[in-house]
Amino acid sequence: MKVNHIGYLVANLQKAVDEFEKLGYKAISEVTHDTLRLTDICFMQMDGYIVELVSPYDESSVVSGLLKKYKNMPYHICYESDDFDRELEFLETNGYTRMGDSLAAPALGGRRVCFLMNAKAGMIEILESSVSG
Repeated sequence: MKVNHIGYLVANLQKAVDEFEKLGYKAISEVTHDTLRLTDICFMQMDGYIVELVSPYDESSVVSGLLKKYKNMPYHICYESDDFDRELEFLETNGYTRMGDSLAAPALGGRRVCFLMNAKAGMIEILESSVSG
């Protein structure tokens, strides 16, 4: 697995994009309106590092509760996997708990993702390296 991006939770996507641009980041995607997770997403990059800005647009979004509790902050590391199912199984047998089903992510070209939680490492996301099919 390799690090793909850092997920950064924000209350206002456009204001966050503006602030990250001041730091030298450039948008590398259009804003994706994810109707499954009820979030708006924009990927930004600087010096090879990618940040995924994630902002809920509805109170029932999967990240609304996190935003209320923690405010704007990094909240997950995404790891890209060449063998998504095998890596997912490995993590689950080694102390990581799935936070839901593996689902296609519109902001990532329809590739499957799965979020997992570990008491010592926090939240991570696993991303398949190419669309399964």
